[in-house]
Amino acid sequence: MVILSRSWVATVNHHHHANPHSFTTSPTKPVFFLTQKPHVCSSRCSLVLEEDEKKSPGRKQDNKWPFFEPAPDVLNRVLSKYLQDPKTHKVSSEFYERAKENSELRTTKHLINHLVSSKNWDLLVSLCEDLREHKALPDLHTSSQLIRSCIRQGKFRITHCLLNVFRTDKTLAVSSSDAAMKGFNKLQMYSSTIQVFDRMKQQEVEPSPGCYCRIMEAHERIGDSQKVVELFQEFKSKRLSFLAKESGSIYTVLCSSLAKSGRALEALEFLEEMKDKGIPQSSALYSTLIRALAEAREVMVVEKLFKEAGEKKMLKDPEMCLKVVLMYVREGNMERTLEVVAAMRKGELKVTDCILCAIVNGFCKQRGFTEAVKAYEWLTKQECEAGQVTYAITINAYCRLEEHDKAEKLFEEMVNKGFDKCVVAYSNIIDMYGKTRRLSDAVKLMAKMKQRGCRPNIWIYNSLIDMHGRGMDLRRVEKIWKEMKRMKVLPDKVSYTSMISAYNRAKEFEACVELYHEFRMNRGKIDRAMAGIMVGVFSKTSRIDELMRLLQDMRVERTRLDARLYSSALNALRDAGLNSQIRWLQESFDIAQTSASSSRYSNVKNKRTLQGS
Repeated sequence: MVILSRSWVATVNHHHHANPHSFTTSPTKPVFFLTQKPHVCSSRCSLVLEEDEKKSPGRKQDNKWPFFEPAPDVLNRVLSKYLQDPKTHKVSSEFYERAKENSELRTTKHLINHLVSSKNWDLLVSLCEDLREHKALPDLHTSSQLIRSCIRQGKFRITHCLLNVFRTDKTLAVSSSDAAMKGFNKLQMYSSTIQVFDRMKQQEVEPSPGCYCRIMEAHERIGDSQKVVELFQEFKSKRLSFLAKESGSIYTVLCSSLAKSGRALEALEFLEEMKDKGIPQSSALYSTLIRALAEAREVMVVEKLFKEAGEKKMLKDPEMCLKVVLMYVREGNMERTLEVVAAMRKGELKVTDCILCAIVNGFCKQRGFTEAVKAYEWLTKQECEAGQVTYAITINAYCRLEEHDKAEKLFEEMVNKGFDKCVVAYSNIIDMYGKTRRLSDAVKLMAKMKQRGCRPNIWIYNSLIDMHGRGMDLRRVEKIWKEMKRMKVLPDKVSYTSMISAYNRAKEFEACVELYHEFRMNRGKIDRAMAGIMVGVFSKTSRIDELMRLLQDMRVERTRLDARLYSSALNALRDAGLNSQIRWLQESFDIAQTSASSSRYSNVKNKRTLQGS
């Protein structure tokens, strides 16, 4: 690129130098001064040294210092050495200050790089003022690099100062503004991006496709989709080249903004426009559209775009595939979820644990545990690696199907892979041990769990209390109860019910009443399981007052009585001869009474029928 007198040129005056390694001994002239001749500035280095004394009539050929032979490349190397050597940075800055005394000052790319690398921002501000005063501008590459460096270092005032200087040249204004807007977007300073673009428009500088891309991205990030559409229409009206490298990004930003604002179907029209104009589509564009359409449950459109993206080898976003899987799960079309996995494997895209657990959990809820286990086994055959959540869901499915050997084997596989702190999996296995009367194995597994640094939760404690309570091992039950409180695990309704049930089996009725009062003091709400136990306890211990209080609390809390509970309470009141309380019970729980009476009537009728036959 040819630059005339508006370029920074450094020329060295080497008369009167006593030291070949010093530039400071000349008493008459500054080190840098202007040459009025046009010169060439390359894209990599804007410094071309011209030997101004070459045309001097008093020039002596027998120079005492051959090191300063008037050759531009030699002088370039010398000055570059001083500007690039950390030991002479300070000297170079002093040269610049002395050179400013010359009214025909020009400086270099090396000086700009030095000021940025040394973080001499005050001198850089002075340089900006000199640039404005002398109307001498660096090349495109140097100006863009300078803008990016200032933004990275957080020198935003200097950035705007430089932009004002560069706007005197429209070519520099476009490139530097593009660099500034890109830098501000990376820092999420979208208001600054908008400010730079508005100043360009005010000074009638024509934005480039890159500038439109940056400003559209800024408005898209702040959620102003309508402004994004307006900017796109403005971009089209300018008749700028749609073959520019930024055109694909512009369409991607536009479609992303429309999709996020609930206008995904409108974004599809622009996708077709891209195809008609021959603009290549990106995987990010397909990902954005498919995500939005999947959330809107546009199943047919999603299937079309997903297939199209797979054929173009643009399935690169696992999160987008997860959205498609969740759409099929909500629609109840579970077989399609497996097709998504097959497409991901074909495109060599890793199937994440989120996708696997969504599929297995969807089969559990919609097709049952048997189908869920089959789906998991198919996924493992596709070389999909399960994670902690998928393992836990599948172990629970095996336990529900009473396939205890498979559940235990899968649990061991899970632990061997390093997932040894999953509380849900431990809870399922311990509960399975309790149902199969393997109490010692449950205790051992809990000990291993603690050794691995996994803290038991309330589910595990409840399972242990229940299994030992059914085995009438009150000593172990009390030990677990004390440990749970010591570990500051708050007991819930299931915990109290299991404890009361254990004491009830052992006929420790006083302990049952004590735990019940503790439960009520902690504002626990009565359910039918606890009510059934306590009605029996109060009846057996002839605590009619507490039985009536329990029934009244159940009525206030709207806990319904079943036929068995109603019958137990009614018999207890009859045995006590409390007729008024019997009438209250019949009036308060008439629904339960009706169901109980009808149940008794049906039983009597069945007996009579059998006797008659």
